[in-house]
Amino acid sequence: MTSFLSEDRLQRLGPRTLLRATERLLWHLGFDDVRNIDGKGDEGGDLLALRRGLRWVFQSKWTIGETIDDTAVKQVDGAKAFYGADRAVVVTNARPGRAALDRAQRLETVGIRIAFWDRPTLVKFGEEVAPDVVPVRYELRAYQAEAVAEAEKGLDERGRALVIMATGLGKTVVAGEVIAREFARSAERRVLVVAHTTDLIGQLERAMWRHLPKSVPTAQLSGSDKPAELCGLICATVQGAESLVSDGWRPDLVVVDEAHHVSEDGRFQRLLDSLEDVPRFGLTATPWRGDGYDIGRRFGPAVYTIGIVEGMEQGYLAQVDYRMFVDEIDWSVVTEASESGLTIRDLNARLFLPQRDESVIDELRDAWSSVVDPRAIVFCRTIDHAEEIAGRLRAAGWRRAAAFSDRLSRRDRDLLMSEFRDGRVPIVTAVDIFNEGVDVPDVNILCFLRVTHSRRIFVQQLGRGLRIRPGKEHVRVLDFVSDVRRIAATLDLQRALARAAEGEIERLTIPHAQFTFSQPEIGTLLQEWIKDAAALEDADEEVRLQFPEGLVPT
Repeated sequence: MTSFLSEDRLQRLGPRTLLRATERLLWHLGFDDVRNIDGKGDEGGDLLALRRGLRWVFQSKWTIGETIDDTAVKQVDGAKAFYGADRAVVVTNARPGRAALDRAQRLETVGIRIAFWDRPTLVKFGEEVAPDVVPVRYELRAYQAEAVAEAEKGLDERGRALVIMATGLGKTVVAGEVIAREFARSAERRVLVVAHTTDLIGQLERAMWRHLPKSVPTAQLSGSDKPAELCGLICATVQGAESLVSDGWRPDLVVVDEAHHVSEDGRFQRLLDSLEDVPRFGLTATPWRGDGYDIGRRFGPAVYTIGIVEGMEQGYLAQVDYRMFVDEIDWSVVTEASESGLTIRDLNARLFLPQRDESVIDELRDAWSSVVDPRAIVFCRTIDHAEEIAGRLRAAGWRRAAAFSDRLSRRDRDLLMSEFRDGRVPIVTAVDIFNEGVDVPDVNILCFLRVTHSRRIFVQQLGRGLRIRPGKEHVRVLDFVSDVRRIAATLDLQRALARAAEGEIERLTIPHAQFTFSQPEIGTLLQEWIKDAAALEDADEEVRLQFPEGLVPT
């Protein structure tokens, strides 16, 4: 069986392909948490990975020659020290030359061992050592198997399929299984996976490696990355896909991840129009769009839907302990709003008093002390705010707290994620970068310090804490609310869970202790005041609100 590590591919596809092929190989060999750290300031390392509790660092060196010099050995030696790695490997499509071997031997005399994975070793890995598929296979949950079956049925019968699956329930797993079965029909198939950012297509290509046999080649297509061959699986930005299709290339299936980015007009629309006769499969956790466009017009009605409520009810999402802090409310504004009506913009600006950072940190410290192996994300208003809060957290005792944003290079983001997952960095601050395509199952504390006008963004960010893992039973959410629509969204979710539970203990709670008012009857004010939660949470900024009479505190 030809593998993605065949000798001819190693020789002709260049340095980027060698690096990604090595990354893919590590998954086949049973490595975990493989991170691509290649880039400016990488300190000589291209890949970091874990295997049996040991951290490995890899330096990838592609050349048109027959041998490499000792440069890669120097680099990976420095990277081993910088990243605190236990093992160091030079990967090359050639062979180590005399200088490389001599330096490696000198390092070994002082206890530093550098291994070489050269061309013969890689070819042998690809043909004999690495299993055909990644050894840790996904065992589909019942709902995932049903989603895969319904998607295949929709594609076979109508050439259209849309799956809506809440964050944390594994929509990428469903996509991987549908794509794997497409290649099982014929190894010559061509599948195009489209997403809206370069980072996301890289994540999707890596995710698909766990589903595909090693005979299926994969590649990325973006402004900075042009594959040398256009077969197998192509993961592309929408711009790259448009260019490819306009040149006459045609896939046998197009898959759109985060399909809520498909609008009535735009690049996704033009791409899908140009592939009208090609079967299409869309996936999203959040189908709602601010402009009201129905993505079902492009993919057909959803063939399978499972939301947060169903995921919690079936035990596939973590239970939620939701603490909403509304004690910083100017109740005189409630009276004015109830008497005359205010727009949402005016109401938010006047109703919610600024929350002091010190009180936020105090509440976070209390939550931290009550959670086993705490790992937290703090969602902030802006990148500057995220960096400021990270600094305050470090001053308050979380010495390795860090801000995660697109101000960091991709390498630094990957490194921070690796350290976040293994606990070296236990708390990160962020704005929107965690919304899509980031898997952080260890998170068990979420803190909202920002307004989320979008229901989609709120649900995506809440979903960051809902992924389950061994030993994690629930996620603690600290919501320092500053938008009446978020109260509405939360109450709507709570009511849905209460209906689903049918008298059982609710999995989502907003403790009444957090609603502290001067008169007993005010305890139910918020629930009654924004009773039509489903309508309010998607309301426009300029909508004037009318509230029930007789509920205003006196």
